[in-house]
Amino acid sequence: MKIVPPNPAPRHPGMVIATEGEFAGWTTWSRDSFESNNGPFWHRRESDGRVRCAFRVAKKHLNGMGNVHGGCFMTFADYCLFALASGELQGPGVTVSFACEFLDAAREGELIECDGEMTRVGGSLIFLRGMLKSDERALFTFSGTIKRVKKRPATDAGAAPK
Repeated sequence: MKIVPPNPAPRHPGMVIATEGEFAGWTTWSRDSFESNNGPFWHRRESDGRVRCAFRVAKKHLNGMGNVHGGCFMTFADYCLFALASGELQGPGVTVSFACEFLDAAREGELIECDGEMTRVGGSLIFLRGMLKSDERALFTFSGTIKRVKKRPATDAGAAPK
């Protein structure tokens, strides 16, 4: 049986809702194999309308020093961009800019959460920023821009371009 969060985010292709464990009732997307292999990363809409994103650090998230790999933080932050924008995006999009700062390390077993927001929503671009934390400890800040992608009409592969 699927558990649906109280205020579910809009349905997207590949959306999966956890039915058991720590993240029961939380949502993830299965369509991105890179994120799926590096996560799982989760999000849910809270009663106040804000989107909350989180993941639990496992051994596979660690670098050779035993800390969360910087690429894992970056991948999770990119996931957060789309989760935070999910209510406005309402279709496909791509990350067109991403900036970040590493503030502190995280270790296996920690719960990493994102506090973020959309700073501006335009016709084709959505601007966002956020911070990753473990409890109240700031770990990573980021900002990014998502471009809405319009689906192009199918063309005849053999036709000459106009």
